[in-house]
Amino acid sequence: MRITDLTTRLIRLSSEAWYAPKPVPAGYTPHFDFPLTTIHTDEPDLEGHTMDYGPLGQGRPSALAVHSIYFHDLIGKNPLHHEAIWQAFRQKQRHLYNFREAIWGNLDVALWDIKGKATGMPIAQLLGQYRDRVPTYSTCPPQTIETVEDVAREVSRKKSAGFHGVKLQLSGGSRLDIPRLRKAREVAGDGFPLMLDSSAVLSFEDALKIGYELDELRYEWFEEPFPDAWILQLKKLARAIRTPVLAAETVGVFELPNYMTEGAIDIVRGDVHHKSGITGAMKALGMCELMGFEFEIHTAAAPLLDVANLHLACATRLSRFVESHHPMFRFGLKNSPLEIRADGCQHCPTGPGLGVDIDWDWVDNHTVAVIRGKGD
Repeated sequence: MRITDLTTRLIRLSSEAWYAPKPVPAGYTPHFDFPLTTIHTDEPDLEGHTMDYGPLGQGRPSALAVHSIYFHDLIGKNPLHHEAIWQAFRQKQRHLYNFREAIWGNLDVALWDIKGKATGMPIAQLLGQYRDRVPTYSTCPPQTIETVEDVAREVSRKKSAGFHGVKLQLSGGSRLDIPRLRKAREVAGDGFPLMLDSSAVLSFEDALKIGYELDELRYEWFEEPFPDAWILQLKKLARAIRTPVLAAETVGVFELPNYMTEGAIDIVRGDVHHKSGITGAMKALGMCELMGFEFEIHTAAAPLLDVANLHLACATRLSRFVESHHPMFRFGLKNSPLEIRADGCQHCPTGPGLGVDIDWDWVDNHTVAVIRGKGD
């Protein structure tokens, strides 16, 4: 089997879906372009699919980069030799100064999709499946929880919907966020899992104030209080508070061991996008398994990548949850496994490869451009 071609469709969604019912802020991109990339092979009807993240205007340039940079690396290769392809991408990354490894990690997902289809097995089974479902928590995007009243409404709604936990994305600092954190606990009740994600905006001093409050409120974790690059500050915070510090979302798989050996984090954050595909994420999981770290899987905010994350989560015991984010990121799939069932879990697809049925009519109706081959 050989790879013969590469095609990417740009799927466009209005930014209004993210901000509704409020207007899109001035200066923000009016639409999100999500690349849906297909790796074609010389086997009849055997191809692999993947996607990329696109909410900040990077969808089109990212898609063009995939074709311009990696087309020649893929054509003629055996897609089942994904480790060899992954290692070649890794070597090439050394001089791709203006790109991160996430861009080729997405392609790795399509290779695993092909492998699953070629063997008739779901990706989770190829990885040595551990379970068939994962408890799911729901994340409250920042524009939905601007006031204490918003927090009360959203936490109550998501708990009633059956989710196993709720994460708040708050970045207003201790003065604004602590009242909202208290309200969430009041509404959720004792023992219901709550998490905080501060999106890397806090100072150390403010993070410390919030961290002490999280200790009293018994939150599950304190996520990305400041940029992942602040290793010393992460280490100081992790030592100062009882609430586990969850970080390293933006850290590549090759830098990750430094965070673990330095004691800078308590729980590792990762997904198939940020950790160089399924192949890279499995290497990260191996590190965590051997060093005694949990690995909480982060949403990739692109449906096929999140399906890959679900397969990954079903192949490990290290993730307590998977993350469900804004519903606008669950598009283009029939009978989507990203929707929770009555047990509050996402259930692993049982079909070969990613195991999902792409709604090609919906995709065609939302495609604004198609890139083929070298992207010329």
